[in-house]
Amino acid sequence: MKLPKTIPVFPLSNFIIFPKTTVPLNIFEPRYIDMVNDSMKADKFIGMVQPKITKNFDDNKLPSLHKVGCLGKITSFKEADDGRYLIDLKGVIRFEIKKEIDSNKKYREFEINFENFLDDLEEKKENLKFSDLELIFKDLKTLFEKRGFIINWKALEKQSLDETINALAMTSPFSLEEKQVLLEAKNLEIRKTKISEILNTYTYDQFDNTTLQ
Repeated sequence: MKLPKTIPVFPLSNFIIFPKTTVPLNIFEPRYIDMVNDSMKADKFIGMVQPKITKNFDDNKLPSLHKVGCLGKITSFKEADDGRYLIDLKGVIRFEIKKEIDSNKKYREFEINFENFLDDLEEKKENLKFSDLELIFKDLKTLFEKRGFIINWKALEKQSLDETINALAMTSPFSLEEKQVLLEAKNLEIRKTKISEILNTYTYDQFDNTTLQ
């Protein structure tokens, strides 16, 4: 696969994609309609990056972005009757932002680097087993259910381990910052450990409450 050196970026708050996961997106803002149009004509790649939370947010200033995001490829495209685009975006590989590119486009473009995340492209088998994850799954299931999330756990177990962990990390009711930590975790083993660490904070602090912060 030939990876791009520059990509259009969709800075969507509290939304992360991970490699080997697919998410549906509803595109309706004119600038992002333009972005999807341009992407479909080219390589179908779009970068997803979370904006940083800032207390003194200025509407006239472009938000600062986290350094690490995930490159997604449009795998399904449909135009709705009202002009919206309904797309499926599949996570391919994480990237690190190098610099923003000046252009006359309505959306933002960045020069990016993949060198720290090339393992995302590997189809290698991890040494983890589902038995290693039973406690994590148990605690995650409790957390999901308390938040009203419904997960088809049997379907998850039929996926590869990295797909399962990434899907759970992406859909978990964790905070924006916690999900960013999981995205930046170097490999699956570290991501599994980070999930466990985050779950422990919920377990001890708020697991028995009806609302989780």
